[in-house]
Amino acid sequence: MVNNTALNGVDINQLGKTVQAVKDNTALAKCQFRTTTQWISGAHAQTHVQGFYGLGQEDHSRSTPFIIESDEPKALMGTNKGANPVELLLTGLAACITVGLVYNAAARGISLDELKIEISGEIDLQGFMGLSESVRPGFNDISVYCHLKSASPDSDLLDLIEYVKRVSPVHNTISQPTPVEVIFQRL
Repeated sequence: MVNNTALNGVDINQLGKTVQAVKDNTALAKCQFRTTTQWISGAHAQTHVQGFYGLGQEDHSRSTPFIIESDEPKALMGTNKGANPVELLLTGLAACITVGLVYNAAARGISLDELKIEISGEIDLQGFMGLSESVRPGFNDISVYCHLKSASPDSDLLDLIEYVKRVSPVHNTISQPTPVEVIFQRL
């Protein structure tokens, strides 16, 4: 008999152990994620993502950093060397919802055959350009389309999506007020 503990590419035994460890010791739940962004030229910047603190310890498992290029499209005076910051925000939201759906589907015994997240957001550049105090510089709205292929009933998939909306860190950060402190430090 084959003991298959993976569902949707997730080791459900390890997932259960990790959740239980956090239940048993809530200090393990505290995480700190970090990035360092270096301006290159114009709108082009490069962000390095490497270490983080999680599950009670500093994690150095990434021997080389992930490097993320950001820029603006030519229409916004960029050079198209990377996605722009709001596209990266949408990317973070899509990736967070994806991992939330995959992990929580596995925990619930829901097999996913296919998953695709499409996101769009509307911004009025008058706010970003400082042309109008009454126009918000950020997104006015964001629409998330979860395309799922699964043998599970729609009701189970809708419950899963609603649950993930409630527990997604990025969804929560975007949809709820989060204090952001910008600190000046001279180089």
